[in-house]
Amino acid sequence: MKYLKTPFSEEDIAGLRVGDVVSISGDIFCGRDAVLPRICREIEENVWDGRGIDLRGGVIFHTAVSPAGVGPTSSNKLEIEGSFETLSRAGVKMHLGKGAIKPQTVEALKENNAVFAIIPPVTALLESQTLQRECVAWPELGMEALYRIKVENYQAIIAAAKGESIYG
Repeated sequence: MKYLKTPFSEEDIAGLRVGDVVSISGDIFCGRDAVLPRICREIEENVWDGRGIDLRGGVIFHTAVSPAGVGPTSSNKLEIEGSFETLSRAGVKMHLGKGAIKPQTVEALKENNAVFAIIPPVTALLESQTLQRECVAWPELGMEALYRIKVENYQAIIAAAKGESIYG
């Protein structure tokens, strides 16, 4: 088990290998289909910095945040997987979700010293390890808005790193 605290350093990520089990504590951002393309558009249009939300060294968890808790959604949805490269270039170091991702996405992660980790769909367990939640952008999207949550000991498995993937 490797214990990591956000924000991650370049060295934290450089030391991870496919198959490593990690425990994540600190602030992570939550977003999926509705919000990730918006973030990417703002990054590409150079307006994201005006929000005052620093993604560098951060984690994006592919989930919605509801009163029932959080649980991973499929990371290989077009809107989600399509965000990996832009978000990694902007400093996101870990993408957290579930499902197989494309070889091109694995390569984009490698080029940006970022990783993809999978987390089992265990909403009840994750809820007990979620300490705080705050909507930080697009509240009109409800549970699909961009949230920052404070977590303690979220456990995940590194599924893509250094150009390698557990999916082949």
